[in-house]
Amino acid sequence: MTPTAQTIDNAKAREPGSGESQVGGRTVPSGPLMVSTGAILSYRLFDVGYAIDLAKAEEVWARTVRTGSSRGRLAMTPPKAVAFGVPPVALGLGPLTLDLPDGPMQAIVNARLYDFGVISLAIRVPAINLTWAAFSQRLNAVDAILGAEAGSSLWPALLDRVRQGIGEALIRPLASALDEDYIIGIVNAFDRPVATDSLPPDMDLVPLLSGEVRPLSEGSRRDLLRHRYSYYTDDLVVLTWDRAFICEPRGDSDVVDVLEVANAQLLEMRYYDELLDAELPRMYDMVEAARRRRPLPTARRFADLARRLYTVVAEVTELTEKVDNALQVTEDVYLARIYAAALDLSRVPAVSAAVDRKLAIIRDTYTALYDEASSNRSEMLEIIILVLIALEIVLAVVR
Repeated sequence: MTPTAQTIDNAKAREPGSGESQVGGRTVPSGPLMVSTGAILSYRLFDVGYAIDLAKAEEVWARTVRTGSSRGRLAMTPPKAVAFGVPPVALGLGPLTLDLPDGPMQAIVNARLYDFGVISLAIRVPAINLTWAAFSQRLNAVDAILGAEAGSSLWPALLDRVRQGIGEALIRPLASALDEDYIIGIVNAFDRPVATDSLPPDMDLVPLLSGEVRPLSEGSRRDLLRHRYSYYTDDLVVLTWDRAFICEPRGDSDVVDVLEVANAQLLEMRYYDELLDAELPRMYDMVEAARRRRPLPTARRFADLARRLYTVVAEVTELTEKVDNALQVTEDVYLARIYAAALDLSRVPAVSAAVDRKLAIIRDTYTALYDEASSNRSEMLEIIILVLIALEIVLAVVR
């Protein structure tokens, strides 16, 4: 072999193989970006009662379903930095087969119980060795299937399984029509290094976060990607009001837990907002009815109505305090930013402020009713005293 031919053969031997390229002295795959390991998490949260006795739920679940449960905690964050107010109870519901467009896929179903009366159901669909485009398509397919007619029957069936497994632990159960849904795309590893501050051109987050097939305007794209957070050079969290994307090479689930708590808080605040919406007109009608009934029992009716309103205020205040303290963020600035952004995107502060305004109206009405009841009692006492004085005068004149 001639020297020239030998040189060419050696150069070919040093070239990257098919589908590979040299980046920074390293051989990395070329071609479409691949998601090596990841998952799609679809959530549905339900308000099932006034509260849940979590200790009893663990006991009843172990006795009737005979599978394990665990108390939730943030995996990677120190307890003094971020912690649950009352750690929720996690329950395993086993595997589930979903019929996706690319074939049947086995998913894992879990539930989480919150002491303020919320049950969160999560279906985890694996995503292994998918192109980025296929990963986005799978997320949209999961969202479409679980939100369509099949999903409308699947979620209540899963909820009934949990209800039956913890039935005795539910305090004042209710059949609320309220629920919240959320879906998260999680990537734990790509087939090549990806710097999250400058994503590769073929990693377009917009179809995944919007669910739209048609291209969005530049303004819409900016709005969709506005809530974007990174702590290291290889992690990324992007939030929207009903979807999120998380790139986390360390397998950390803390961000996922924080997003779930934010949605649980939104659901509970929505419930109390609607409860007070229904209570205010009823309160006005009862006050008007009490004023029309005359004369003597009015003070007692006002006092009874005031006590009823005070009970409503006390119960709602107690539960909203539990909801507000569901997650306590102190020192972890990164998680605190994500948590605050998730609350803002889901309008939890706005709904909470509406609940506070309606509670203030009921408190003011309670105070007015109590004052009016006291005033009526004073009037009655004055009338009785005047009658007694008049009777004394008449008796004295007769004698």
